[in-house]
Amino acid sequence: MAVTTAQETRWWPTAAAGAGVIALCYGFARYAYGLFVPRFTETFGLTTVTVGVLGGLSTAGYGAGLLLSPGISARSARGTVVSAAAAATAGLAIMASAPDVAVFGGGIFVAGAGAGLVSPGVAQVIGETVGGRARDRAQTWANTGTGLGLAASAFTPLLAFGWPAIWGAFAVLGAGLTLAAWRTLPRTPPAGVVTGASRGVAPLVLNSVLIGLTSAPYWTFSSSRLTGAGLSPVAATWCWAMIGVAGLLGGLAGRVAERAGLRAANLAAWTLAAAGIAMLGLPDPGLAGALVSGALFGVTYMALTGLCILWAARVFPERPARGVTWSFVGLGIGQTAASPIAGAAASVVGLGLCSG
Repeated sequence: MAVTTAQETRWWPTAAAGAGVIALCYGFARYAYGLFVPRFTETFGLTTVTVGVLGGLSTAGYGAGLLLSPGISARSARGTVVSAAAAATAGLAIMASAPDVAVFGGGIFVAGAGAGLVSPGVAQVIGETVGGRARDRAQTWANTGTGLGLAASAFTPLLAFGWPAIWGAFAVLGAGLTLAAWRTLPRTPPAGVVTGASRGVAPLVLNSVLIGLTSAPYWTFSSSRLTGAGLSPVAATWCWAMIGVAGLLGGLAGRVAERAGLRAANLAAWTLAAAGIAMLGLPDPGLAGALVSGALFGVTYMALTGLCILWAARVFPERPARGVTWSFVGLGIGQTAASPIAGAAASVVGLGLCSG
């Protein structure tokens, strides 16, 4: 699709709107779950296995949203992003009002579906409306919305309110972001649905599966691991905030890939990610080690997922949403498998080995 010069120079409103919805869908509706695991455990009497199963429900909903995303985005990329925001908001509201763990799990699934819808939708909107070198920058900066959401939600467990009230406030915020996306994102004509895979999709999916397998235990159990290692809840919260703040630097991945190449950028991100995850598994990471671990994990997770979006857009240049779906299905498979396995393993060998 042809892109005008004005669209090239004004890419930031679209990227900002996409980042806002991604912040909602990932930072609040999906990954904030790990922050509140101790509170959820107190309310519903959860075991480590149940915590892992609930984390798996989130990624199962995520996978369902991903499978729906290509068809929806073919009709309306903007509509896909707005639908993602609405699903995340609904899931948060269900969780906030859940009378039991079964309904709570249903809310987690719905919220996860919003996360599955959002990234392909945002990638497609940017692919259709932003051109030139600005496109890669817009894609990777929009993807850092996850870090923004994490940073914004990091200290909410310390508020003097019950978690249902906090989750209800998340839902209200979600309603506002849904409206903002509906008003801000540009409209585009329907695109044709692309069927079948493309050459180069298998390495992309394998890379994404590995990201999922290695990141899910960190997302789900890192806060519990740190408190179990002797850090105070406030210190653990600072570490979570560090994930989000450092994750904002992941937007630089597009520029690094432009200068050094996609393969070199991906290898560098994986090397730093391994170091960050391993630090959390140390017998006594301490506050300094935990902060460094969170920073490395945050920046590399955003960088790796952002690079996957660029990679996917190169595999499917006309239909970025389909390429991102292939990539993030792999990510969801890895995370869905890893969360319950890590939960079961944690009950046997402890969180230190499972988180790192």
